[in-house]
Amino acid sequence: MNQEKRIVTVGGGAAGMAAALSAARAGAKVRLYEKNEKLGKKLFITGKGRCNITNACAVEELFDGIVTNPRFLYSSFYGFTNRDMMELLEEGGLRLKVERGNRVFPLSDKSSDVIKTLERLLRQAGVEICLNTPVKELWMEEGRCRGVILDEDAHGDVRGRSSRRIAADGVIVATGGLSYPTTGSTGDGYGWAKEAGHRVTDLSPALVPFAVEEIEDARALQGLSLKNVEAAVHMGKRLLYREQGEMLFTHFGVSGPLILSASSFAAKAVKKSPLALIIDLKPALSMEQLDARILRDFEQAVNKQFRNALDKLYPAKLIPVIVKRSGIDPEKRVNSITREERRALCQITKGFAFTLTALRGFNEAIITQGGISVKEIDPGTMGSKKAAGLYFAGEVLDLDAVTGGYNLQIAWSTGWTAGCGAARDC
Repeated sequence: MNQEKRIVTVGGGAAGMAAALSAARAGAKVRLYEKNEKLGKKLFITGKGRCNITNACAVEELFDGIVTNPRFLYSSFYGFTNRDMMELLEEGGLRLKVERGNRVFPLSDKSSDVIKTLERLLRQAGVEICLNTPVKELWMEEGRCRGVILDEDAHGDVRGRSSRRIAADGVIVATGGLSYPTTGSTGDGYGWAKEAGHRVTDLSPALVPFAVEEIEDARALQGLSLKNVEAAVHMGKRLLYREQGEMLFTHFGVSGPLILSASSFAAKAVKKSPLALIIDLKPALSMEQLDARILRDFEQAVNKQFRNALDKLYPAKLIPVIVKRSGIDPEKRVNSITREERRALCQITKGFAFTLTALRGFNEAIITQGGISVKEIDPGTMGSKKAAGLYFAGEVLDLDAVTGGYNLQIAWSTGWTAGCGAARDC
């Protein structure tokens, strides 16, 4: 392989670091441009600062976590697997652990250790890292990407250069999406892709909380986390999402792992019309079993008022809202509650309903749904079908997944594939 092959990677996030490292290990001379003052700025805040690196499931099970265009990822997921990523980090000296749901984290619980390990591997591979160096645009000539054009105000490693044009045999764009714009994800890559002839699909926040119509109830429940509940999202009679897990109430609506994943399946639909969120607070119990449970609780609290007889069934914060929605007089003695009233209580418990009105914005979104159409990308190399010498990786592409490490695996696998493709084919 030609040692002098020059590859430029734009973006120092997960996909960009993986791309730069794989290209360098494939024998290319690699320069990585990052507009921030450090690498991995978004990676630093993922997993609440712990960094859910990947998912340790079998490779074929990774596809179950992909929401958009899973088939496109076949080559990259098998070409650079979740196990490969784990081994790469362990080779770099990072110790890992696997938690519930096969989620992989650094043993230290510090995302900064993941970034330090990758930076160390990059430097060992000879990658030239240029921080504080924004790329203004791609250098395109006659349908080919010739390199990049740096911002006129660029400084740092390129201070004093007479030319703003940086020539390269191949350019890998790994600039991320629009989520968490304070980390530098400002959508630069979408504009560059369009200028190179690519189609960019509709962009939407994903893995993001929802606002609800029943704001008074949401605020009454603010801060309440519910575990082991089932959430289902409906558009009319059509079921968009159903899963069990954990969720959280906020001052504006609903959040938490279940809801964030639901947003990826309901992002397009909620823009058209409000959706129904149905929460089953007791999914392990049938209606009949729940009724028997309530009857048993009432028998043990025979002289109590209704509002004071529910503490074994619900968290304290939830009781006033349940009482209000049940239509049962809160002062009523439980020994006089009718079978029909108990039935109504069961129905509320198994169908605790809210109306989802909108997604929250990109500032709160973990990822972006939508991006560069994968129909115009070679899945085996991540190379553009529109412009020679141009490659894309990570969130800038129309690929997204549920929570659990899947989105970062998309970044690692597509980044690694792009680096290998650029080093080999340019």
